[in-house]
Amino acid sequence: MNIHEYQGKAVLRSYGVSVPNGKVAFTVEEAVEAAKELGTEVCVVKAQIHAGGRGKAGGVKVAKNLDEVRTYAESILGTTLVTHQTGPEGKEVKRLLIEEGCDIKKEYYVGLVLDRATSQVVLMASEEGGTEIEEVAEKTPEKIFKEYIDPAVGLQGFQARRIAFNINIPKELVGQAVKFMMGLYRAFIEKDCSIAEINPLVTTGDGKVMALDAKLNFDSNALYRHKDIFRTS
Repeated sequence: MNIHEYQGKAVLRSYGVSVPNGKVAFTVEEAVEAAKELGTEVCVVKAQIHAGGRGKAGGVKVAKNLDEVRTYAESILGTTLVTHQTGPEGKEVKRLLIEEGCDIKKEYYVGLVLDRATSQVVLMASEEGGTEIEEVAEKTPEKIFKEYIDPAVGLQGFQARRIAFNINIPKELVGQAVKFMMGLYRAFIEKDCSIAEINPLVTTGDGKVMALDAKLNFDSNALYRHKDIFRTS
């Protein structure tokens, strides 16, 4: 079971994971009002569909003023986005995420998946963020680092630190990155996730570690425990 990016970020925020401020919009006027409320010089207009590859398909736009927010919202809402994950039929955009812009210094990938062969959760990370992890695995597998997590004790701080150093997070931000990964793991376990991908995880010009995009999939057998999440998905 999938949820939209804005819903996933709300889940992560509740676990102390840093995400940009943003608001969901179902109409053009709501998009403009959301941008006004954010009050940032730059905001991002993001199509909300259950598929990746939105940026390449024209579903993510950077707006520098309210007129651009309106223009992009009008051009995206109600359209059908076709990406490498939607199939040729595409998916209709019925809602947008209006989000504050970030001064991105570097992009990374961080993800949690269940390895069924070992029955363990695996923390994976790479400094090659912003691209499909499958592509990184094929072309430069040495740039993907993994930590297998003992279910009896959970993700340990030293494992998160090792990942942070392996993917070359700046030393002064390692503490933030560790907190980020620990929060992501707690969300993964407590919300019965099957996949939690942050691509990209970014470091910013003002010294933050944030989830710029978030993909959470859930164990369908556990949906009854999380009805609040799926009510509007």
